[in-house]
Amino acid sequence: MKGIILSFILITSINFNSNAQTKEMTLKEAHEKLEDVMEIIDTTFLKAQLIEVEKAYQHDNSTINQIRLGIIYHEVALNFGFFDKVYKGYPQKSLDMLNAALPKLNSDLAIFKPFVLSYKASSLSLLSGETRKLVYLSEAFKLFNEVVTDYASVSYAPEFMRGSVSENLPWFMFKKRSYAKVDFDNIIKKYEADNNYATAKIMSFTYWAWAMQHQSKKYRITSISYLDKAIELDPNYNAGRKRAEELKNKMTATK
Repeated sequence: MKGIILSFILITSINFNSNAQTKEMTLKEAHEKLEDVMEIIDTTFLKAQLIEVEKAYQHDNSTINQIRLGIIYHEVALNFGFFDKVYKGYPQKSLDMLNAALPKLNSDLAIFKPFVLSYKASSLSLLSGETRKLVYLSEAFKLFNEVVTDYASVSYAPEFMRGSVSENLPWFMFKKRSYAKVDFDNIIKKYEADNNYATAKIMSFTYWAWAMQHQSKKYRITSISYLDKAIELDPNYNAGRKRAEELKNKMTATK
């Protein structure tokens, strides 16, 4: 994290290690509690899940349920916010929930920070798009950079979320767009060194995203092999398979 002293980074590292030693919740277990509200591409499921997650929070306003609600508000904003006036305001709703949860992420719940902070940064970018205020995008990337520095070594979330935002920015924001190539490449390297680093769903999206960033002849062989992996990792079309198949067909048709 830029501007944060080394002792904080060391304390963060110690906290992750102590979690493992005392058998507190691991990053994998934290991810499992959030997985059904993250990276949802089935919009019918998303609408139904939104209702269920809101009901769950009304019944039990625990910190984890608050995080889940903040993340699914992000997914709603991402999937519907730019096309349906009914869903305007969801980036702010996501931020409100995630900001409210952050002060509670102490002790065993600190393991959720990589996810909460990454989704907060992404929600700031969505708020920038909705309000057309670039100040929110600047805030988003400031936070992204801090979270990547602090947590990317142990969690895919910071680089995955930063890369996902970066790849969708307009061409003239080339400096921020450049993160996409770096971030997805870093995730792949860490995953191929340790398959526990990210889930099959996340890697399906990641391999496809890498290929999207590398469509020139120079990278054709690697890109197609990554698209094959994206397809293989997503047998039920819940992640990047459909888009990977489309891109592979395009790339193999233009030799």
